[in-house]
Amino acid sequence: MHPLQWAAIIITIGLNALDGFDVLSSAFAGPGIKAEWHLQPDGLGAVLSMELIGMGFGSLLLGGAADKWGRRPTILFCLILMAIGMFGATSSTSPQGLSLWRVLTGLGIGGMLSATNAVVYELSNKTRRSLATALMVIGYPLGAFVGGLIAAHLIQSYHDWRPIFVFGGTMTVIFVPLVWFFVPETPAWLDQARRPNAALIFATAFGRRA
Repeated sequence: MHPLQWAAIIITIGLNALDGFDVLSSAFAGPGIKAEWHLQPDGLGAVLSMELIGMGFGSLLLGGAADKWGRRPTILFCLILMAIGMFGATSSTSPQGLSLWRVLTGLGIGGMLSATNAVVYELSNKTRRSLATALMVIGYPLGAFVGGLIAAHLIQSYHDWRPIFVFGGTMTVIFVPLVWFFVPETPAWLDQARRPNAALIFATAFGRRA
């Protein structure tokens, strides 16, 4: 595959790692959230489950958007949702408010997972497709593991749960220009959308050897 194809795949690995961190950010922040608002276990569990609910709806709603509007625009839109949700969580003054922000974050994550899977499959060639998919999948647990270490350091340094969401939101914003410049629309979607010269667009972006 062309180096720029691999660059796009590497970015999707990072996106999957970002999803892994964002999904577990509430769990990382859980002890601090529980202590600040004096939550019982069932109250904390309700907050933690909100993101999963958002992910379910995001997979259904935004997964379809990726087929209709394109993989790249959907990923960018999901990143915006995730960033708003992560930064919004830092302004929460109640479990109910935090729950709403986590639902919004979950919507972005659910849509992101659907779109990145499609990008990896459609940007890789048949020879490297299995490898590219396996590498992308590794990103999720890697993000959760490394994110846990970072979250522990942030809590120890700031003695507050909000910096976890600030970090997640900041990383999400960083990925916006990376996707904008290095992840093009896939040729499969361009062809499906009957965009003229879909093959030429792909060859121009990645070279004839792609």
